[in-house]
Amino acid sequence: MRPTLIKTEDGSHSLYVKELNEHYHSTHGAIQESKHVFINAGLKHVMFQNPSIISILEIGLGTGLNALLTFIESKQFSGNINYTALEAFPLAVDLATELNYPELLCDTGLNGMASLTSIFKGLHTCEWEKEITISEKLIFSKLKNTLQKVEFKNTYDLIYFDAFGPPVQPEMWTEELFAKLFAATKPNGCLVTYCAKGEVKRTLKKVGFIVETLEGPPGKREMIRGIKK
Repeated sequence: MRPTLIKTEDGSHSLYVKELNEHYHSTHGAIQESKHVFINAGLKHVMFQNPSIISILEIGLGTGLNALLTFIESKQFSGNINYTALEAFPLAVDLATELNYPELLCDTGLNGMASLTSIFKGLHTCEWEKEITISEKLIFSKLKNTLQKVEFKNTYDLIYFDAFGPPVQPEMWTEELFAKLFAATKPNGCLVTYCAKGEVKRTLKKVGFIVETLEGPPGKREMIRGIKK
Protein backbone atom coordinates (compact mmCIF):
# COMPACT_ATOMS: atom_id res chain seq x y z
CA MET A 1 0.00 0.00 0.00
CA ARG A 2 2.55 2.57 -1.19
CA PRO A 3 1.14 6.12 -1.21
CA THR A 4 1.26 8.34 -4.29
CA LEU A 5 3.01 11.72 -4.20
CA ILE A 6 0.69 14.65 -5.01
CA LYS A 7 1.01 18.44 -4.97
CA THR A 8 -1.47 20.44 -2.88
CA GLU A 9 -2.77 23.95 -3.63
CA ASP A 10 -0.03 25.78 -1.71
CA GLY A 11 2.62 23.96 -3.75
CA SER A 12 3.63 21.55 -1.00
CA HIS A 13 3.53 17.80 -1.41
CA SER A 14 1.26 15.35 0.31
CA LEU A 15 0.55 11.64 -0.13
CA TYR A 16 -2.56 9.86 -1.37
CA VAL A 17 -3.49 6.33 -0.31
CA LYS A 18 -5.65 4.91 -3.09
CA GLU A 19 -6.81 1.88 -1.09
CA LEU A 20 -8.24 4.18 1.60
CA ASN A 21 -9.15 7.07 -0.72
CA GLU A 22 -7.42 9.31 1.81
CA HIS A 23 -4.78 12.04 1.74
CA TYR A 24 -2.16 12.63 4.45
CA HIS A 25 -2.95 16.37 4.44
CA SER A 26 -5.51 18.83 3.17
CA THR A 27 -5.39 19.15 -0.61
CA HIS A 28 -5.83 22.92 -0.05
CA GLY A 29 -2.26 23.02 1.25
CA ALA A 30 -0.22 20.59 3.33
CA ILE A 31 2.17 23.12 4.84
CA GLN A 32 -0.46 25.76 5.54
CA GLU A 33 -2.70 23.16 7.24
CA SER A 34 0.09 21.86 9.47
CA LYS A 35 1.21 25.37 10.41
CA HIS A 36 -2.34 26.42 11.25
CA VAL A 37 -3.39 23.38 13.27
CA PHE A 38 -0.24 22.12 14.96
CA ILE A 39 2.13 25.09 15.11
CA ASN A 40 -0.14 28.13 15.51
CA ALA A 41 -2.95 26.53 17.54
CA GLY A 42 -0.73 24.05 19.36
CA LEU A 43 2.96 24.86 19.74
CA LYS A 44 2.64 28.66 19.90
CA HIS A 45 -0.22 28.31 22.38
CA VAL A 46 2.02 26.27 24.70
CA MET A 47 5.04 28.52 24.12
CA PHE A 48 2.94 31.50 25.23
CA GLN A 49 2.76 29.92 28.69
CA ASN A 50 6.59 30.33 28.87
CA PRO A 51 7.72 26.84 29.89
CA SER A 52 11.47 26.26 29.75
CA ILE A 53 10.96 22.77 28.31
CA ILE A 54 8.07 21.62 26.11
CA SER A 55 7.33 17.93 25.76
CA ILE A 56 5.47 17.05 22.54
CA LEU A 57 3.83 13.77 21.54
CA GLU A 58 2.83 13.30 17.91
CA ILE A 59 0.30 10.62 17.03
CA GLY A 60 1.22 9.79 13.44
CA LEU A 61 4.68 10.93 12.31
CA GLY A 62 3.57 10.38 8.70
CA THR A 63 5.53 12.58 6.31
CA GLY A 64 7.49 14.25 9.12
CA LEU A 65 6.10 17.68 8.22
CA ASN A 66 4.91 18.53 11.74
CA ALA A 67 8.28 17.56 13.20
CA LEU A 68 10.15 19.64 10.61
CA LEU A 69 7.94 22.68 11.26
CA THR A 70 8.49 22.23 14.99
CA PHE A 71 12.25 22.21 14.46
CA ILE A 72 12.02 25.47 12.49
CA GLU A 73 9.85 27.06 15.18
CA SER A 74 12.21 25.88 17.93
CA LYS A 75 14.83 28.31 16.59
CA GLN A 76 12.67 31.16 17.89
CA PHE A 77 12.01 29.54 21.28
CA SER A 78 14.06 30.43 24.35
CA GLY A 79 13.57 26.97 25.86
CA ASN A 80 14.01 23.39 24.69
CA ILE A 81 11.67 20.87 23.08
CA ASN A 82 11.50 17.12 23.63
CA TYR A 83 9.60 15.60 20.69
CA THR A 84 8.27 12.02 20.62
CA ALA A 85 6.58 10.68 17.49
CA LEU A 86 4.47 7.53 17.40
CA GLU A 87 4.28 5.75 14.04
CA ALA A 88 3.23 2.16 13.40
CA PHE A 89 3.61 2.26 9.62
CA PRO A 90 6.60 4.43 8.65
CA LEU A 91 7.09 5.76 5.14
CA ALA A 92 9.74 4.29 2.89
CA VAL A 93 12.77 6.59 3.10
CA ASP A 94 13.02 6.98 -0.68
CA LEU A 95 9.44 8.27 -0.77
CA ALA A 96 9.91 10.57 2.22
CA THR A 97 12.97 12.20 0.65
CA GLU A 98 10.95 13.10 -2.47
CA LEU A 99 8.76 15.44 -0.43
CA ASN A 100 9.50 19.10 -1.17
CA TYR A 101 9.16 20.55 2.36
CA PRO A 102 12.85 21.49 2.84
CA GLU A 103 12.82 23.30 -0.51
CA LEU A 104 9.73 25.33 0.36
CA LEU A 105 10.61 26.00 3.99
CA CYS A 106 14.29 26.86 3.67
CA ASP A 107 15.50 30.27 4.76
CA THR A 108 18.99 31.25 3.63
CA GLY A 109 19.59 33.08 6.88
CA LEU A 110 18.10 30.61 9.35
CA ASN A 111 17.65 27.23 7.68
CA GLY A 112 19.55 26.68 4.45
CA MET A 113 18.24 24.15 1.95
CA ALA A 114 21.11 21.68 2.50
CA SER A 115 20.78 21.86 6.28
CA LEU A 116 17.01 21.47 6.29
CA THR A 117 17.17 18.59 3.79
CA SER A 118 19.66 16.80 6.00
CA ILE A 119 17.53 17.30 9.12
CA PHE A 120 14.37 16.16 7.32
CA LYS A 121 16.07 13.01 6.06
CA GLY A 122 17.41 12.40 9.55
CA LEU A 123 13.88 12.38 10.99
CA HIS A 124 13.07 9.43 8.74
CA THR A 125 16.38 7.54 8.94
CA CYS A 126 17.33 7.90 12.60
CA GLU A 127 17.21 4.91 14.90
CA TRP A 128 13.88 3.97 16.49
CA GLU A 129 13.32 4.01 20.25
CA LYS A 130 16.33 6.28 20.80
CA GLU A 131 16.69 9.99 21.64
CA ILE A 132 18.41 11.92 18.85
CA THR A 133 19.79 15.45 19.22
CA ILE A 134 18.45 17.35 16.19
CA SER A 135 19.72 20.71 17.45
CA GLU A 136 20.63 22.42 20.70
CA LYS A 137 16.91 23.18 21.08
CA LEU A 138 15.27 19.91 19.95
CA ILE A 139 15.59 16.30 21.13
CA PHE A 140 13.70 13.86 18.89
CA SER A 141 12.66 10.24 19.31
CA LYS A 142 10.26 8.00 17.43
CA LEU A 143 8.40 4.91 18.61
CA LYS A 144 7.40 2.18 16.15
CA ASN A 145 4.21 1.16 17.85
CA THR A 146 0.45 1.64 17.87
CA LEU A 147 -1.43 3.93 20.22
CA GLN A 148 -3.38 0.89 21.37
CA LYS A 149 -0.24 -0.95 22.53
CA VAL A 150 2.21 1.75 23.57
CA GLU A 151 2.77 2.44 27.26
CA PHE A 152 3.70 6.06 27.87
CA LYS A 153 6.50 6.59 30.36
CA ASN A 154 6.18 10.40 30.29
CA THR A 155 3.50 13.06 30.21
CA TYR A 156 3.30 15.79 27.59
CA ASP A 157 2.57 19.50 27.34
CA LEU A 158 1.25 19.14 23.80
CA ILE A 159 -0.19 16.34 21.68
CA TYR A 160 -0.37 16.57 17.90
CA PHE A 161 -3.20 14.19 17.03
CA ASP A 162 -2.72 13.62 13.31
CA ALA A 163 -4.22 10.21 12.58
CA PHE A 164 -6.32 9.57 9.48
CA GLY A 165 -9.92 10.74 9.95
CA PRO A 166 -12.65 8.79 11.78
CA PRO A 167 -14.25 7.38 8.59
CA VAL A 168 -10.89 5.81 7.62
CA GLN A 169 -9.43 4.95 11.04
CA PRO A 170 -12.36 4.79 13.49
CA GLU A 171 -10.26 2.70 15.87
CA MET A 172 -8.03 5.75 16.49
CA TRP A 173 -10.86 8.00 17.69
CA THR A 174 -12.29 5.96 20.55
CA GLU A 175 -13.06 7.00 24.10
CA GLU A 176 -10.52 4.47 25.39
CA LEU A 177 -7.64 5.99 23.39
CA PHE A 178 -8.56 9.59 24.16
CA ALA A 179 -8.71 8.68 27.86
CA LYS A 180 -5.20 7.25 27.48
CA LEU A 181 -4.03 10.51 25.89
CA PHE A 182 -5.75 12.59 28.58
CA ALA A 183 -3.79 10.64 31.21
CA ALA A 184 -0.59 11.33 29.24
CA THR A 185 -1.26 15.10 29.12
CA LYS A 186 0.22 17.38 31.76
CA PRO A 187 -2.07 19.77 33.66
CA ASN A 188 -2.69 22.82 31.43
CA GLY A 189 -1.38 20.83 28.47
CA CYS A 190 -3.40 20.44 25.30
CA LEU A 191 -4.24 18.24 22.34
CA VAL A 192 -4.79 19.69 18.87
CA THR A 193 -6.31 18.04 15.83
CA TYR A 194 -7.61 19.07 12.43
CA CYS A 195 -10.83 17.08 12.96
CA ALA A 196 -13.84 18.95 14.33
CA LYS A 197 -16.59 16.33 14.15
CA GLY A 198 -19.23 16.55 16.87
CA GLU A 199 -18.60 12.99 18.00
CA VAL A 200 -14.91 13.78 18.51
CA LYS A 201 -15.74 16.87 20.58
CA ARG A 202 -18.13 14.85 22.73
CA THR A 203 -15.57 12.10 23.29
CA LEU A 204 -12.83 14.57 24.26
CA LYS A 205 -15.18 16.24 26.73
CA LYS A 206 -16.22 12.88 28.16
CA VAL A 207 -12.64 11.90 29.02
CA GLY A 208 -11.96 15.28 30.68
CA PHE A 209 -10.67 17.76 28.09
CA ILE A 210 -12.09 21.27 27.89
CA VAL A 211 -12.81 21.57 24.17
CA GLU A 212 -12.21 24.74 22.19
CA THR A 213 -13.55 24.96 18.65
CA LEU A 214 -11.17 27.13 16.64
CA GLU A 215 -11.14 28.46 13.09
CA GLY A 216 -9.89 25.78 10.73
CA PRO A 217 -7.17 26.02 8.07
CA PRO A 218 -8.06 27.03 4.49
CA GLY A 219 -10.71 24.71 3.12
CA LYS A 220 -11.92 23.65 6.58
CA ARG A 221 -14.33 25.59 8.78
CA GLU A 222 -13.19 24.38 12.21
CA MET A 223 -10.53 22.51 14.19
CA ILE A 224 -10.26 21.39 17.83
CA ARG A 225 -8.02 22.17 20.77
CA GLY A 226 -8.60 20.17 23.95
CA ILE A 227 -7.11 21.53 27.20
CA LYS A 228 -6.50 19.61 30.41
CA LYS A 229 -7.19 21.83 33.40
